[in-house]
Amino acid sequence: MKIRILKGPDVRQALSMQDAISGMKRAFQAWSSGQVEAPLRSRVHVPEQQGVLLTMPAAIPAEDSLVVKLVSVFGRNPERGLPLIHALVLVFDAETGAPQALVDGESLTALRTGAGSGAATDVLARPDSQTVGILGSGAQARSQLEAVCAVRDIRTVRVYSPNRTHAEAFARELAGFGKIPQALEVADSSTEAVRDADIVCAATTSVTPVLRFSDLKSGVHLNGVGSFQASMQEIDAETVKQAYVVADSRESVLAEAGDLVIPLQSGEIGPEHIQAELGEVLNGTRPGRTSAEQVTCFKSCGLAAQDALAAKLILEQAEGLGLGSLLDWT
Repeated sequence: MKIRILKGPDVRQALSMQDAISGMKRAFQAWSSGQVEAPLRSRVHVPEQQGVLLTMPAAIPAEDSLVVKLVSVFGRNPERGLPLIHALVLVFDAETGAPQALVDGESLTALRTGAGSGAATDVLARPDSQTVGILGSGAQARSQLEAVCAVRDIRTVRVYSPNRTHAEAFARELAGFGKIPQALEVADSSTEAVRDADIVCAATTSVTPVLRFSDLKSGVHLNGVGSFQASMQEIDAETVKQAYVVADSRESVLAEAGDLVIPLQSGEIGPEHIQAELGEVLNGTRPGRTSAEQVTCFKSCGLAAQDALAAKLILEQAEGLGLGSLLDWT
């Protein structure tokens, strides 16, 4: 038996953003219609390293998909010159349980997270959206911008990071990539980045809000993907209160997303403030945007269902293209 090893470049070559967005729509639909077997992610904390190890298994029988993703997030890594996040995805044969592939989880996670926001943007953002504000300059922010530009005709992009050097590198590297505009602006503040933006993507690890309702225009669509622990908060409570909130999963965001957990604990919102899951909107069982002036907010902690379907699609394409390397397992 052989296992296919797929590194980051293999992942990016195997699955286009447009195909990933289509796949994520299917993953969200499967999740919200009860076709996914996936427990809430488990956590092992490593406090002395500001670290956490996350384990996310998932099966989508209708898609013949069975995977488990392992993710470590170690807060002290950047000062060591190491990535904040490391991740691996193991793909198993859905019929026999035999291991099929080991996939670079960082590239897969960035791709599927961006594609998830692309799906939400396609469904919830105003069709005439042309201006994007990006908060963050890491791998997730890059994928967010690529995805948003895949579903809307974006003319103006402003990016903000507390580290201006990182933001400038982001602007240089992504200018003109795919459907991204040639000219990207580096903002001096988060307020400047999001002012007059039709779409805002927050992809930071901040524990205090970087996005405030007073800075937003009427009719804006927000994608919040950075907060994945109850103590993390990118989006202020007033924005959450005023927005039509759509989640990838009610269960996960109410347990893990500080953007919602913090105002929930303070009594500013109730659990019912999550008006829909994205899969419900895609399935037609809950409404999406109802007016041009409405502020919409997609909050995602990430679903194992996304990993499962993305890994399946990546492996299928990689096999056809002969990507990666084969390792003898038995």
